[in-house]
Amino acid sequence: TEAVVSTQSTGHYYITNNLRMGPKNKADAEKFQHQLLEVLKDEPNRVCADCRARGPRWASWNLGVFICIRCAGMHRNLGVHIAKVKSVNLDTWTQEQLDHPDLFYILES
Repeated sequence: TEAVVSTQSTGHYYITNNLRMGPKNKADAEKFQHQLLEVLKDEPNRVCADCRARGPRWASWNLGVFICIRCAGMHRNLGVHIAKVKSVNLDTWTQEQLDHPDLFYILES
């Protein structure tokens, strides 16, 4: 579903998919990035959830797992209806994705 959204402060219009809006500014994007990096410091998150490779830099945010680049490719091949994969460093994350109930529940358990 696409929708045209107007920001009140600027009056600009843009198209967004599924009404998912990204960070409003650079400070929000940096805050979200910092939150992800903090979660990655936890011992269980220092290895890929699938193959146990050290230092995962990708996440399947709807499944709530951090994965390595090799496994990220496999998750992407499953389709976005199953796994929603993003890079921890290269992609922009939204508050909605960070607040996804499975992400921090699984990662902190």
